[in-house]
Parts: sequence; C-alpha cells; structure tokens
Amino acid sequence: MIYVTDGINYYMKNKKIIKGRVVWLTGLSCSGKTTISKELIKYFKKNKLPVQWLDGDVVRKTINKDLGFSKKDRDENIERVTHIAQMLAENGVNVVAAFVSPYRKMRNFARKICPNFIEVYVECDIKECIRRDTKGLYKKALAGKIRDFTGIQDPYELPKKPEIIINTEGKKAGESARELISRLERLARWPKYTDHINDNSTRS
Repeated sequence: MIYVTDGINYYMKNKKIIKGRVVWLTGLSCSGKTTISKELIKYFKKNKLPVQWLDGDVVRKTINKDLGFSKKDRDENIERVTHIAQMLAENGVNVVAAFVSPYRKMRNFARKICPNFIEVYVECDIKECIRRDTKGLYKKALAGKIRDFTGIQDPYELPKKPEIIINTEGKKAGESARELISRLERLARWPKYTDHINDNSTRS
C-alpha cells in the first residue's frame, strides 16, 4: 500500500531530491508496529512529506505472497522490502516499514544499504502480545498448528543499538505513536505534528 503525499510539489519546491528517511519498526507480532506506523503515515501526510508505508501483512499478501515462513523465506522477505525502501529513500521518499524482522543480520542489512536508517524497536512482553492477539495466531502456534512462529518456536533477536525504543505495554496506541513522533522530531528535526493522534486508536 502506497501513500505518496504531494511528492511532485515537494521536489519542485526544493528543486532537488533530498534523500528520504527509512523508519524501520521491528518487534513481536501484536507489539503495536502496524498501529503506530499508521499514525506515523498520518503525520507525514499532514506535513506534506512524501512517504510510503511498507507493512508486513500487506507485503505478504502482495509482492511477497510466494514466500513462506522458513528462515530462508523470512530473509528473502526482508531483503526484497529493503531494496524497495532503499530505492524510494534514494529518490526522496520517506519510508515507514513495519516488520517483525526477527533476525539481527537482516536488520543490519537494511541499515547498511538504506540511507538515513532509523531502527525503532517496538518493545512488548510476549504475554501482553498474546493477550492482544485477536487473530489467535499465538494460540495456534502454542498448540502446534502454526510452525516457526516468532517468539514461540522461532527466536526474535533483540536489537543491540536501535535509535529508538518504544515500550507499548500499559499505553494506549495514540500515546505510543506520539512518543515515537516526538522522539523522531528530536532525532531527525522534522516538523512537529502530534495533535491529530487519537489515544483510542485500535492496536494491531
């Protein structure tokens, strides 16, 4: 799914292409990555900044629907979206990427080739993730009905030095989103815009 906001006008006004930033949200399933990333997309749109959203669930149903969940396929999934993020950022489009991306090696690969890479670890205890899981994926994994599920049969390798850590436990989705945007503004000197965020946003 693509959200490009006023991209042409943005480039014409600046008369040059400024490389975009790649904001990469990583964390367990149901930690809050998708919900937070949607709010971040609204932020870019309100500030008329060109942006594309890359979300794990959406990508799996479209360009990467041929891939499964073996380690090889997981790596291929991240490699493909990394190259997409790189090309977009090189051409002035900001990228918001929300992927479990459980392996440190592939996150480091994304960091290496993407300009202005910002790793955001969306931290949440697995018990809370299981409680939030409306799709019942953790329950199926614990029952052995889903194989290689991250956090159950397959490991999630914690980021060593992420630029930002957002702990979503005990917080409303809007609160976590505002915290991330505020920290991004300090880190990347973006325009401030957090008033539109609704505390009662539904997590996913």
